[in-house]
Amino acid sequence: MCRWLAYTGSPILLEDLLTRPSHSLVDQSFEARQLYLPGSPLTTMFRDHAWPTNGDGFGIGWYGEREIPGQYREERPAWSDHNLHRLAEQIRARTFLAHVRAAAIGGTVDRVNCHPFAHGRWLFQYNGEIGGFTTLKRDLTFDVDPELYPHIAGNADTELFFFLALTYGLDADPLPALARTVARIERARVEYQVEAPFVATMCASDGDAIYAVRYSSNRESRTLYHSQGPAELHAADGGRITLPDDARLLVSEPLELEYRRERWVEVPDWSSVTMRAGEDPVVADFTPAPA
Repeated sequence: MCRWLAYTGSPILLEDLLTRPSHSLVDQSFEARQLYLPGSPLTTMFRDHAWPTNGDGFGIGWYGEREIPGQYREERPAWSDHNLHRLAEQIRARTFLAHVRAAAIGGTVDRVNCHPFAHGRWLFQYNGEIGGFTTLKRDLTFDVDPELYPHIAGNADTELFFFLALTYGLDADPLPALARTVARIERARVEYQVEAPFVATMCASDGDAIYAVRYSSNRESRTLYHSQGPAELHAADGGRITLPDDARLLVSEPLELEYRRERWVEVPDWSSVTMRAGEDPVVADFTPAPA
């Protein structure tokens, strides 16, 4: 189970979210703590569930002075990469995505498979997997726009999903494009009689807005929260991290070991979130929609 975060607002140092909070993304790479259990109204703590560790690589993508994002990805665990810490201390960004990876069983641990993926002005990441991906991969790949196909560098299901979304209109109309992509995957699951569900909390950004979806075929979705109210976090050193008033965050799980539920709002299952700096997140129902 991967973990990720997305930030938009006035520029901040990446370390304010990646390394400094008491349950920062780097801390989550070593010990994630939450899992959504079917039938439970609240997100619960890990007990004997799989993948509390996300050590199969990491990545960050950020928007600075240029329209296209910067990107740094590595296949080593985030907790052991000193370059990540040094970069996070120096890079300041207005919008960024970050991800720590737990590869699916049989998945390849390689830099090209680490999130977030980038193409043009877009970044994309998710926590989840396409059930039966090895069975569906060939059929889904044929749907990718021939002009986009040469840009696929790895063999991860997330990257293929991203390029399908680009094919289905991500650049022009992000949320409908994601709905069409999910519908295409669900159609393939039916056609190939794949029982394993498609499960993903996905996130895309063009630098101006962040678009996220919490979805699963069986309504047992991975966790997803958006921030609400004053953006102040508990730091690992016992202090406080004060973020700008226009700061907005989406996270797989809260960035604090002890957190207030009113500060972190769980996104409902089968929902989308549109987030812009200084604006209230727009949460809406999400349904797969065939093209």
